[in-house]
Amino acid sequence: MLDASVSTSRVHSIILGIDPSVRGTGFGVIRIEKRQPMVVGHGSVKCPASWERSRCLAQITRTLREQIQKLRPTVCIVEGLFYAQNFQTALIMGEARGASLVAAAEAGLEIFEIAPRKVKQAIVGYGAAQKLAVAKMVQRLLNLATPPEADAADALALALAYAQTTSRYSFDPPKRV
Repeated sequence: MLDASVSTSRVHSIILGIDPSVRGTGFGVIRIEKRQPMVVGHGSVKCPASWERSRCLAQITRTLREQIQKLRPTVCIVEGLFYAQNFQTALIMGEARGASLVAAAEAGLEIFEIAPRKVKQAIVGYGAAQKLAVAKMVQRLLNLATPPEADAADALALALAYAQTTSRYSFDPPKRV
């Protein structure tokens, strides 16, 4: 029986990271180059507080479909589940995650997840790093003029962490979804 956490032998050079949230889902796409990764595109799916959740979920799926078609990633890495202090928050986050996964799965992308603490550890070197530290390190690693918006920075960090964890020297491959 195959271990579901082990990636296939396919090497991915265009990686989509998704940081799901109902009001601000971040996405970021990087291309792996010989010298350093390059940003292909990034942004956030923003939904006003006045919108009902169902409308936000549709907007997340629609926007991610458009970005996948435009940026042509070959793999998707999504933030793994975290322990929410409140059941309602966890449920809402799960809905946003599901809307994101639908867009990636419809496009036929391989989908993996990495826990938030592992992403921060891989990017900043500290698993409890603040969002600003992650954004600043993403800016540095991707040679960006300014730090990306927080949600997009987290998505780019996911893509970078995936690239790092799937290197030929990784001992801890991401979990396949």
